[in-house]
Amino acid sequence: MYNINWTAEALADFEQNIYYLEEAFTEKEIITFINKTQQVINIIATNPKSFKQTKYKNTRSVPIMPQITLFYKIIDNENIDLLRFWNNYKDIINLF
Repeated sequence: MYNINWTAEALADFEQNIYYLEEAFTEKEIITFINKTQQVINIIATNPKSFKQTKYKNTRSVPIMPQITLFYKIIDNENIDLLRFWNNYKDIINLF
């Protein structure tokens, strides 16, 4: 099983998404987002190559919800960095 490390950007993105859900949606949507995120992280921890390769070296992506994509990087045989929880409505040019 791989170690999952949250970058500062990933943590900030995650918190911003929670804040947005608190403002615009119900607790049910917040719980769904958190649970879906945990499910995906569990898959990444056991099989990091399960999801789509991006054009960035060792970086993969997986949609958490239709509006949010998780980008993560395989660092080595033991570590994964969660890079961003990207809002799909934003310009991808500003991703990294």
